[in-house]
Amino acid sequence: MKADYKVLLDACVLANFGVCDLYLRLSESPRMLLPKWSQKILDETHQTQTNKLDWPEELADTFQESLKENFPEAIITGYDELIKLMENEKKDRHVLAAAVREKLDLIVTFNLKDFKEEHLIPWGIKAVHPQDYLLTLYSMNPALVIKRVSQIAQKKEADIEDVIIELSKAVPLFSSKVLEDLG
Repeated sequence: MKADYKVLLDACVLANFGVCDLYLRLSESPRMLLPKWSQKILDETHQTQTNKLDWPEELADTFQESLKENFPEAIITGYDELIKLMENEKKDRHVLAAAVREKLDLIVTFNLKDFKEEHLIPWGIKAVHPQDYLLTLYSMNPALVIKRVSQIAQKKEADIEDVIIELSKAVPLFSSKVLEDLG
């Protein structure tokens, strides 16, 4: 399965390492989505990692380099002039402007309050919680999603159930569904 469906991953998703790791693995061949972001989103991610999550600067820098190296097609540029047209939460207007510039249908974000429907409808864009989109991807291809979670578990030398339980802190409904299906 190769999917070319492009979605914008907001900084809050990229900064949540467990959720981000799963999304990025679902973006690898055979991919279920094409992740998109802007440099400003990456800057916000870096700031969150270092200032709020206490990541060492080196680790946050390495994370950024890895994103740019592995997903060079993800960067959205040329949206600055659109920012002034956006009416959503001021601090996140750049996110919506980037999505509009790239002609995306979907913004994946934990901050749904910053992307009210009335501000998105004119642009034909929806904002969804990472959990909801993971549930959509899981319904499309549960075997591939389980395989990706299993890869995370192998890398961590952990049980798949432990990885799913860890994910439940951020995406509880997704985690419950996967655990239920695994028996």
